[in-house]
Amino acid sequence: MRTLTEVIRRPIISEKSTALAEVAGRYAFEVAVQANKQEIKDAVQRLFNVKVCDVRTMIMHGKVKRVGKFETKRSNWKKALVTLAEGQKIDFFETK
Repeated sequence: MRTLTEVIRRPIISEKSTALAEVAGRYAFEVAVQANKQEIKDAVQRLFNVKVCDVRTMIMHGKVKRVGKFETKRSNWKKALVTLAEGQKIDFFETK
């Protein structure tokens, strides 16, 4: 069993993901490649105290980049789109 921080690596904060969170209540996270949907759902519910309705995952393939005269490939990573229950929300930039 992986710990919560091993399953969820970081939230993805971009213009597109912020708009998706405001309109549809979906949040994007970078997760461990080995994590399954149930582990992701449990980790989000326990970390943020929210109810998760749906989890969709996708593998983001690494880009091929040039470093001088050599070509290197970035690592593949897994992205999860988590849909929360109606009225639930996650505030990443909480001010106290």
